[in-house]
Amino acid sequence: MGAYDFITPGPSGDAERAFFNAKADAVLECGRRQYTGTIAEKDDFVLLADRPMPPAAAEEYAVHLLNTDDERIRDKRGPAGAIPVDDGSWIFVGYASA
Repeated sequence: MGAYDFITPGPSGDAERAFFNAKADAVLECGRRQYTGTIAEKDDFVLLADRPMPPAAAEEYAVHLLNTDDERIRDKRGPAGAIPVDDGSWIFVGYASA
């Protein structure tokens, strides 16, 4: 099986709730099948930044993490990465089975 990278926005709130909601949105969009290549495949996440950043900077950082194959998110069976955004939302990034 292969893997797809993803960058998924998460709604405002705490990281756990945002992660759960982002996963639920992906399931609604892709169904409950396996190997969607989306955040729906992830069971947990790891925080990738200590401080919130502006939306454009958070998106740029997510792209950088994918382009550099960051070890914290490279495993398609491992956690997603969570980046806090200064508007209270989140960006989740990583690789997922497809």
